[in-house]
Amino acid sequence: MDEIRVPIYFITGFLESGKTSFLKFTLEQDYFCIEGRTLLILCEEGEVEYDPSVLEVSDTVVEIIEKEEDLTPERLQAMDILHNPERVIIEYNGMWLASKFEQMQLPQGWGIAQHITIVDASTYSVYMNNMKSQFMDMVRNAEMIVFNRCKEGDPLASYRRGIKVANQKAEIIFEDDEGEIEDIFGDGMPFDLEADVIEILPEDYGIWFVDTMDHPERYVDKTVKFKGRVLKPKAMQAKCFVPGRTAMTCCADDTTFLGYICKSGYAPKLQEGQWVEVTARIKVEQQAAYRGKGIVLYAEHVQPCDPLPEEMVYFN
Repeated sequence: MDEIRVPIYFITGFLESGKTSFLKFTLEQDYFCIEGRTLLILCEEGEVEYDPSVLEVSDTVVEIIEKEEDLTPERLQAMDILHNPERVIIEYNGMWLASKFEQMQLPQGWGIAQHITIVDASTYSVYMNNMKSQFMDMVRNAEMIVFNRCKEGDPLASYRRGIKVANQKAEIIFEDDEGEIEDIFGDGMPFDLEADVIEILPEDYGIWFVDTMDHPERYVDKTVKFKGRVLKPKAMQAKCFVPGRTAMTCCADDTTFLGYICKSGYAPKLQEGQWVEVTARIKVEQQAAYRGKGIVLYAEHVQPCDPLPEEMVYFN
């Protein structure tokens, strides 16, 4: 991949989600008044407007794109020649597919340095229920997802789990009127972390998976028991397999398998797709498949079992 000379900060979110307020705050900070011109591309206009004096101080020029078909490689190339920007910020229209821009041919030296999605917590459930495919498109490749306007009583842990199934690497931030919210797990876990064997019920598998991914230190040297389907990637060692469950991200055709590497002498006898009940001790180890450290299960017992009535994992 060519070195990025002009970083793009790609900001997505539905109309009135708070994208402009987020960018307005950023532009007003002293650390943003750095050398070189900033090109701000606005793909929709909300209720909040940018202060011309702030734009002048931060040497920011604005280009407005009103129609999706006008956002083309040729238009971007013309902006590059006209403004010669040091950085580009794009306030993207939430009704346009983020993946379309991510696949677009960019001017030489341009590249997406950070993709941030802004979410209004008060309307999150509405969009998830009615425009899930569109919403998942804007969060799937985001490095950071900011939930603003959070209120007391909002099921924030559930929101986090719903996002993590689509984008396991994203940093997720929750904010209320007072700023960032630190503790969103006040509701606790639906299983006993102090039990000799932590039994994960089928309906709690997704909760357990996301929590182990976010807080692996909680589970080191603990023993867990759950049911899952066998996955055996071709490159995997003979005495390893991946027990897990399939989760739906936005539709039946868009799913992902949630599971961890499991080491077991019984693995060669297992068949791809077979259902098993696994009792295993949890370690955290460096693994090439994870491109870093991650959960590794050391099986103490693997037993074939009947398929679960509901194979899919849902995040409520």
